[in-house]
Amino acid sequence: MNLRDLKYLLAVAEHQHFGKAAEACFVSQPTLSGQIKKLEEELGVMVFERSNRSVTVTPIGEQLLQYAGRALEQVEAMQQAAESLQAPLSGPLRLGVIPTIGPYLMPLILRPLREQYPHLHLVLREEITERLLDHLRHHELDLALLATPPDGDDLQEIPLFDEPFWLAHPAKHALYAKDEITEADLPLNELLLLADGHCLTEQVMGVCHLQESPHLDDLRASSLETLIQLVSAGFGCTLVPALSLRSSWASGSGVVLREIKMGNAERRVRLVTRKTFPHTGSIEALVTLILKELPNTVKPIERRDIPWEDMATPPAKG
Repeated sequence: MNLRDLKYLLAVAEHQHFGKAAEACFVSQPTLSGQIKKLEEELGVMVFERSNRSVTVTPIGEQLLQYAGRALEQVEAMQQAAESLQAPLSGPLRLGVIPTIGPYLMPLILRPLREQYPHLHLVLREEITERLLDHLRHHELDLALLATPPDGDDLQEIPLFDEPFWLAHPAKHALYAKDEITEADLPLNELLLLADGHCLTEQVMGVCHLQESPHLDDLRASSLETLIQLVSAGFGCTLVPALSLRSSWASGSGVVLREIKMGNAERRVRLVTRKTFPHTGSIEALVTLILKELPNTVKPIERRDIPWEDMATPPAKG
């Protein structure tokens, strides 16, 4: 058994296809298939169940893949340890971010990140929360910027800031004449939401105390920008996170943005990682940089010591 074989295992599990896994590992399919077969013979168990149409992971394979991911993570930590001692945020860092945070937070931190940490190799992945959590657990990401708390005891979160929601309504709207927008003013019968799968949809429904989607359910967008275009065209109203107010559509789009006088109209943004992720210096450096670059439209969480000892403790077996 060697590290190359473990990488092959994880590649097949990710792609669920031997050919695609071989391409990702830059080897021929017979080579990859042969190595995995030898490894299965060595272990005495089947990691993958194969058919002409699909490749699935066996129950015992799921357990073994967790060990493989941890082993490779520790080897990567050894390789990066010397660089990390010299400077944090050096070498590769795989960061995930949800679509309602990425376009608005990343422009604030990418240039400072590159200037302050020139030896960092950033690998950025933008997907919905569920997929990012899955990538974290399969050791395909190191960190993720999310707006919902992770489930399970294998992940750890570091709260960064609370982001208020603002109301976006068309310029020609009855609310335009109101000096102040309160919870009672929210036009629930005109509320536009993102498509299912986006955590922003659930957060907005929670703020508005909605048990089910409003009757405008047939108007769903996959991006905040498209949602704003619907508002601009007069199809309804929506709630947008405060960081997005810096976007180009925030001015000259025919959309009026209003602060909401309501205590719970906000979401918490956090950095999520595995408890076993060893690069605590890089995490601390990234957290510090993000908090430094935040605009005054959000509310940073009071900086407390991050429980590095707890983060380095492997999750309990069970």
